[in-house]
Amino acid sequence: QEQGNQTSVTEFILLGFGDLPGLQVPLFLLFLVIYLVTMAGNILVVVLVVADRHLHTPMYFFLGNLSCLEICYSSTLLPQLLAGLLTGDWTISFTGCLTQYYFFGALAGSECLLLTVMSYDRYLAICSPLHYAARMRSRSCLQLAGGSWIGGLLGCSITTVSISLLNFCGPNGIDHFFCDFIPLVKLSCNDPMVMDMLAIAVSLIFLLVPFLLTLTSYICIISTILNIRSTTGRQKAFSTCSSHLIVVSIYYGALLIVYMFPTTDLLRNFKKVLSVSYTVLTPLVNPLIYTLRNREVQEALCKACREL
Repeated sequence: QEQGNQTSVTEFILLGFGDLPGLQVPLFLLFLVIYLVTMAGNILVVVLVVADRHLHTPMYFFLGNLSCLEICYSSTLLPQLLAGLLTGDWTISFTGCLTQYYFFGALAGSECLLLTVMSYDRYLAICSPLHYAARMRSRSCLQLAGGSWIGGLLGCSITTVSISLLNFCGPNGIDHFFCDFIPLVKLSCNDPMVMDMLAIAVSLIFLLVPFLLTLTSYICIISTILNIRSTTGRQKAFSTCSSHLIVVSIYYGALLIVYMFPTTDLLRNFKKVLSVSYTVLTPLVNPLIYTLRNREVQEALCKACREL
């Protein structure tokens, strides 16, 4: 066993689906279909936003960024998961595990910040339309989107460096289907108090605060929509915004339960199910909920199909 800040553990074993041997093939096929549909849907959104000049607006700029995030997010976790289900080999090197955690954590943090930016964009468009053009200039949009990406990357670098300094002297079985903060910290030989405090601080900054800001924006939006005189316009706007609110509430709710509630025996398996919802299902449904239902996107898609 090596001393100091070195680790005697050179690889980990992901135990997330190890107790379901009879379901390996069905799960592989299910996750493969989800991955392919997720990639196709999000790539389609990015291509349409870039190619069609009618979609060169702040809202679709942010939606294009969200789809880019989902492409990277899914590709960080699902290929490793598919390989494990196909081969039965769930081992991952220490460096590979840290790398996977960094990119997953950074992209998840960026997505939380970007969802907040998107809710602010819709708040301005609906609740303060006279100020929208002035506040959502091209430079402002670039700064908001860039800040979301950079914020996630920097925020997760702190926790990744902290994990890399821990001592891991065995066992090396991670009770999850990917490398995540809490299961990794539980395997370390160090006092978990400092890392637990760090987890709470990061969760407050990247989960709770963005969620409360997003929730506030949508409450203001829905309140404004309810005052619209046109019944048809009110129903259409309410339907769109309520679906957005439901999606972000499920996403944030799952993250908050996983990262801010203590992991008891009762919650352990429930947290794994919630992890599947925000790592696998959210990237699948976001293109449909946010983008592909929009009339402008449907028109751009029809136009692109006619030109082929």
